[in-house]
Amino acid sequence: MIQLLTPEGKRVEHPDYALDITSGELRGLYRDMALTRRFDAEATSLQRQGELGLWASLLGQEAAQIGSGRATRPEDYVFPCYREHGVAWTRGVDPLQLLGLYRGVSNGGWDPQEHNFHLYTLVIGPPLLHATGYAMGVMRDGADMAVLSYFGDGASSQGDVAEAFTFATVNNAPVVFFCQNNQYAISTPTARQTSYPISRRSEGWGFPGVRVDGNDVLACLAVTRYALDRARRGEGPMLIEAFTYRMAPHATSDDPTRYRDEAERAEWKSKDPLDRLHAYLTTSGQADEAFFAEVAEEGEKLAQHVREGVRAMPDPAPTDLFDHVYAEHHAVVAEERAGFLALRDSLGAGQ
Repeated sequence: MIQLLTPEGKRVEHPDYALDITSGELRGLYRDMALTRRFDAEATSLQRQGELGLWASLLGQEAAQIGSGRATRPEDYVFPCYREHGVAWTRGVDPLQLLGLYRGVSNGGWDPQEHNFHLYTLVIGPPLLHATGYAMGVMRDGADMAVLSYFGDGASSQGDVAEAFTFATVNNAPVVFFCQNNQYAISTPTARQTSYPISRRSEGWGFPGVRVDGNDVLACLAVTRYALDRARRGEGPMLIEAFTYRMAPHATSDDPTRYRDEAERAEWKSKDPLDRLHAYLTTSGQADEAFFAEVAEEGEKLAQHVREGVRAMPDPAPTDLFDHVYAEHHAVVAEERAGFLALRDSLGAGQ
């Protein structure tokens, strides 16, 4: 497993994945992770207060997302699943826009073309097919860019993933598949899904795979940057398995105490991605308490921004459910819309 920063915050080197990084960039990575975590905590609180219908927390996975997201270039295109809030942050998406989907007031919330960051896909598996098809187009256009696609250990059991691997390798597509193995597909542990490391599945398709410490932001940055550069050079797809842990429930509708014990969670807490970078920055003299206090204050301002923004979101019109299904007129949807309006009016609910 590739590691550049130990859980104790000690910097180590790897012969294949060197990382030349400045003090400012290190502080930037810490800031990214800290603000993403604060936003995530606020979103969880908003759901518990009834402001969001659901929320999928990224707690514990900040390093995997920030490290891989910061490895991309602006011209690269990213296909997330539904938990990649940290990746969205690195692509310049306002966190408030992520919450519109979970509040039920939008079908996405941001312009994918503006950020080269696709809309969330709540069905697991398909983002890899979308990314592979996009990468095949990129290759044919001769564009100097790569495509990055996210999925989880649960999605690795889906047929869509195998199909994406097939199309990616036979077309030598410039795509990187990034698996966040957070140890559980809702309540199903990884051991019940596969007896073989996910990172080695790519061997059957003839392209490389590597397992990286998913709680090490430096390793995630270095390995993803290497994979994307490799894709841009025309060397084809690569699989990265970020070995991490989902500290929170699968979603706010889940109770993880029913299928995992506190000792396991405590063990992973000792590998916390923010704590290890905090330790490294402190012991190496690259950040002081004033910096950490400034980040914490910025986090509170971000939380206030999303808290006030969510509560100010206007409720969508009921007919929006039908009006944005197809770009053009669709007879079946029009019939369903008319039926809905008739039912609503018959119940006196049209006012």
